[in-house]
Amino acid sequence: MQRPLNAGGFRDAARRALPKALFEYIDRGTEDENALRCLRNSLDSITLVPRVLTGHPQRELRTEILGETTAMPLVVAPTALAGLVSHNGEIKLARAAARMGIPVCISTQSITTIEEIRAGAPGASLWFQLYMWKDRNLSRALLERVEKAGVTTLVVTADTPTSPKREYNHRNGFSIPIKYSLRLGLDVALHPRWLCGVLLRYLLETGMPTYGHYPQEFRSAVTRLSIAEAVRLENLLNWDDIHQLRRWWKGKLVIKGVLGVHDAHLAKTAGADGIVVSAHGARNLDIAPAPIDVLSGIADAVGHDLDVLADSGVKRGSDVLKYIANGARSVMIGRLPLWGLATNGEAGAEDLLAMLRDEIDVTLTMLGLQQPSECHTALQRTRLTPQRSGTKSKFAEQGS
Repeated sequence: MQRPLNAGGFRDAARRALPKALFEYIDRGTEDENALRCLRNSLDSITLVPRVLTGHPQRELRTEILGETTAMPLVVAPTALAGLVSHNGEIKLARAAARMGIPVCISTQSITTIEEIRAGAPGASLWFQLYMWKDRNLSRALLERVEKAGVTTLVVTADTPTSPKREYNHRNGFSIPIKYSLRLGLDVALHPRWLCGVLLRYLLETGMPTYGHYPQEFRSAVTRLSIAEAVRLENLLNWDDIHQLRRWWKGKLVIKGVLGVHDAHLAKTAGADGIVVSAHGARNLDIAPAPIDVLSGIADAVGHDLDVLADSGVKRGSDVLKYIANGARSVMIGRLPLWGLATNGEAGAEDLLAMLRDEIDVTLTMLGLQQPSECHTALQRTRLTPQRSGTKSKFAEQGS
């Protein structure tokens, strides 16, 4: 099939390929989706000023992040249930990321286990995202599995103390566990490619998909309710838990979901190696600030002590460079790889990552820069400039 020309094209193809309930679970925000609109508006408001006549023959996209050299400043973000987007979707994402030379972060709530992903993508740089369970001993046992699978970096999602209010999921009948309904049944039936290529393949091979990382005695299909208190997600996670994790986990430790300088300092004190300035893709808190609006202050405060990553709202390679210009060392992308995966499986995910790489390279060329880390020199800052008494204040564009 012909490769879409941009992220919007991949999104449109994903919308056609997936049942509406699953597509909107991936694509949409929370409550009134104000934060989702804010993400785009905030990124669109950032401009970078090009330097002309620089004559750079080529760009250098390689980036150092958490002691690892990546081919470009991207990391595939953890996304729950990616294996429902395409059969063995987590393995396909890991393979695509490996060929593009970037890490992929596997979710606690993936369909496929970390061991299966490692076996299916032996050359991948695997990170792991942790949702802490109520039973800490079970979480520690999971970390031992993760370590044996060769995971280098643990990412703790810290911004989900409760389930967000996603009203469209209720309207579409999409929940975990999935509830059978006529509306959902018709939705699935109208997408026979997904029904035959994903759901029926699981049913024939392994049965109804389930959360692969849950202990066997607590494992439940995504259509059945697990009532085990031991594996409920910990809603009372605190900084003492992060100190405990630092003692358990010997690799790199990252806190994801930081939006304030105070929490960034606490992450440093707790022994984290990095943070992700993230609004969870605007899927959790509808009054949260856009990460790009708080990133520079956080990076200025802790960027010399911690590796600062950012995510949320990326649609273009230029968005990646805007985050880097404001202080991020690398950028996580979540929805986009899933759109690629839905469009054309493993090849679609790789095509999307290649498209972002090309957009980053073209934007750097147009900016007259050689590498992403130079983008801060092109950043336009808008600030209120005081005027002399008797005159009105006005906004003045200040290059930095």
